[in-house]
Amino acid sequence: MTSHLRQKQVVSAYIHIPFCEHICYYCDFNKVFIEGQPVDEYVNLLVREMSLTMANYPDYEINTLYIGGGTPTSLTAKQLDRLLEGVHKYLPINRLVEFSVEANPGDIDKEKMAVLKYHGVNRLSMGVQSFHDEILKKIGRVHTKKDIFKSVDQARKSGFENISIDLIFRLPKQTIPLFKESLQQALSLDLPHYAVYSLILENKTVFYQLMRKGKLHLPSDDEDADMYELAMEMLDSAGRKQYEISNFALSGYESIHNKTYWQNGHYFGFGAGAHGYIEAMRYKNNGPIQHYLDPLKINQLPIFSKENLSKKQIMEEELFLGLRQIEGISQELFLKKYAIPVKEVYGQTIYDLIDKGLLEEKDGYIKLTKRGIFLGDTVFQSFLG
Repeated sequence: MTSHLRQKQVVSAYIHIPFCEHICYYCDFNKVFIEGQPVDEYVNLLVREMSLTMANYPDYEINTLYIGGGTPTSLTAKQLDRLLEGVHKYLPINRLVEFSVEANPGDIDKEKMAVLKYHGVNRLSMGVQSFHDEILKKIGRVHTKKDIFKSVDQARKSGFENISIDLIFRLPKQTIPLFKESLQQALSLDLPHYAVYSLILENKTVFYQLMRKGKLHLPSDDEDADMYELAMEMLDSAGRKQYEISNFALSGYESIHNKTYWQNGHYFGFGAGAHGYIEAMRYKNNGPIQHYLDPLKINQLPIFSKENLSKKQIMEEELFLGLRQIEGISQELFLKKYAIPVKEVYGQTIYDLIDKGLLEEKDGYIKLTKRGIFLGDTVFQSFLG
């Protein structure tokens, strides 16, 4: 007799904590000020969402897990403990290789770090943004430069070595020398991973409103490009290799979870406003907290919308996302995944972008050129039907 063991599908999972101790002026993620919110109920019903979802997907296992926000560390140590107990109870994470949690400098203390460590979290991602107190204040952050050093030191003492920090450039009042100083301070921490982003003005943010009123003064486009180039040069010289448009790491410390997104892999999304992508279906949860909680109270999933993607849409996303990676798209892998050569589908677009000096073909990969990295958005848009 032969036993037919079903092959487990390996996917990732994202958990959203929508609470913040304060609201930053540039952020448009699904978040609310924590004061007066039903936080305990949210944590309990989030755990229920995991249990209801996984009952529908018995053949899945999760190899990377990312808890983001909002601010996950705005939860108390006790609430974090409750959430992570639920994760261990209901999510199939026996073969988890990367477990990341976002944290804010200044609000992650020794006790919370001990809880994270105890439950197997092995990567911390800190939203630092800048090392200048005046700029931090201008963008609505409440931590200081001193808090950053203190939190990183505390994380190391708690046993975390895989630590990443985010920096943002093109901020109000930020000059190239000030950004250079932030990069130097960041590198003085000698971390294995850095993420560096240009400020994006998102609808419904404080900065967007100020911009519309002509009250937001930002560095010019040229300065923006110079800051990005400076970041690439300094991080590269420090041995942090750029592996995606905004991400730099020592070898072996690239974010496995984020690579799932860029490689068009599948993931569950848990929490208010979270997105998931399983098989060929993308889904999105209700965003407003009460709308998220209500269905769960009666044991129903809080899904707001579902979309089944066509093969054409999936291939578009493969390029749109995959070209963000510095190594680019493997033609062999594309053929294996979709049973059609990438050039048969997108040959014309690819050749046009090669002619414009934005893409190049190398060792079986199609990838951005140095110029293409600066004009990434133009390249990605070309592949969307």
